[in-house]
Amino acid sequence: MKSKRTAKPVFFVVFFLILALTFCAFFGIENYYGDTRQVYIKGANDIRWGIDIRGGVEAVFSPDKADAKITENDMDAAKAIIETRLVNNNITDYEVYSDVDNHQIIVRFPWAADESEFDATAAVQELGETALLTFCRNEDSKDVILSGSKDIERAEPGVDENGAYVVYLYFTDEGTDKFAKATKELVGQKISIWMDETEISAPTVNEAITNGTAYINGMESSEAAKDLADKINAGSLPFALTVDDSKLQIISPTLGSDALSVMLIAGSIAFGIICLLMILRYRLNGFVASIALLGQLAGSIACISGFFPNAESFTLTIPGIAGIILSIGVGVDCNVIASERIRDEFEKGKTIDGAIDSGFKNSLSAIIDGNVTIVIVSLVLMGAFGTPDSIIAKIFSPIMSLLGSSITGSIYSFGYTLLIGVIFNLIMGVLASKYMLKSISQLKFLRKPWLYGGKKNG
Repeated sequence: MKSKRTAKPVFFVVFFLILALTFCAFFGIENYYGDTRQVYIKGANDIRWGIDIRGGVEAVFSPDKADAKITENDMDAAKAIIETRLVNNNITDYEVYSDVDNHQIIVRFPWAADESEFDATAAVQELGETALLTFCRNEDSKDVILSGSKDIERAEPGVDENGAYVVYLYFTDEGTDKFAKATKELVGQKISIWMDETEISAPTVNEAITNGTAYINGMESSEAAKDLADKINAGSLPFALTVDDSKLQIISPTLGSDALSVMLIAGSIAFGIICLLMILRYRLNGFVASIALLGQLAGSIACISGFFPNAESFTLTIPGIAGIILSIGVGVDCNVIASERIRDEFEKGKTIDGAIDSGFKNSLSAIIDGNVTIVIVSLVLMGAFGTPDSIIAKIFSPIMSLLGSSITGSIYSFGYTLLIGVIFNLIMGVLASKYMLKSISQLKFLRKPWLYGGKKNG
């Protein structure tokens, strides 16, 4: 059976697309109008580096009313709102501690990507003060039914008569009237709950609610119910959170200020050596594999920097860099397996086209098995150490609820970069490599079996 050939221009099209992606992912596209920077495509300079790499800020938040009666639940709610603000700003490398006795919340977070003045006061303004909580019709954040402490007195986690986890809501007199009127009109429809511009829940109205209390069901665990209650209470706090400027501190990076430059240089040298070794060992197969690895790396950087539409930049920590490195290793392994299978096919007497087709086909199962295993590990890490509101965390919530919640941005960063690296490995290392190699093998001066792993006189 004759193998289907790939057109010669395919190699050059894919090659230049990868080069374009690499350039844009690393350098971005921007323009300056005087002192104003206009960013069209975000590059590596827009990556927010973690505290361990670039340092950050430590701030102490306190209630603005010293004489207010503040409970432990109030402090938990205030802590939840700070975490929500951090996540909304796509800051995943952070630490938030609650000092209940002194009514203080200590927050540590990294500098913004474009920070040049290293002004701690300006950095804290990114988090703002108390967020606005609203209840809206359906999922339209602009059609507000209830808002803040004037309508919502408090929320409490609990269980219903069937033992299911729920969040009980208690409204003020004004909120009771508003909610009764709205629920009469929205039976069978949704009322969405928003914290600033983020939807945190969207329960369905089963019946009109006129007694000033309600509950939200569908909670996976007691932790999920408490988390939602804290966020609702955070939007209805009787006080605003302010920052004590005298306690602002600048956090030095764990590895020192030159660590990032050293890592980039070392990584570039290591990448170059790997590509050279693959070319020496596998000749043209290694050359194509090096291009695919470059595409994989560029794709990973693009996902971190906010290159793609509707994808914000991601906080990159040292474990996150380790995830990129590990995924590159997986990419090398993928290409090595394919090249070795192609070499085996030549030993069976196959032609160039037949060897390439059979080699990739025979290597696919091993490549898929290894990559799927890593994808599962990555998803588990992101579910275990990410924010409770993330889709992945909700998928794994039945398992994670048994272990307790733990938000650790550096580990989440590792899982994220490992996941996107493996996804781009499947795109570049399997699809792009195959079609580039099949295409370039059609060039007459390259139709020599030894260039693909066959014998020199074959």
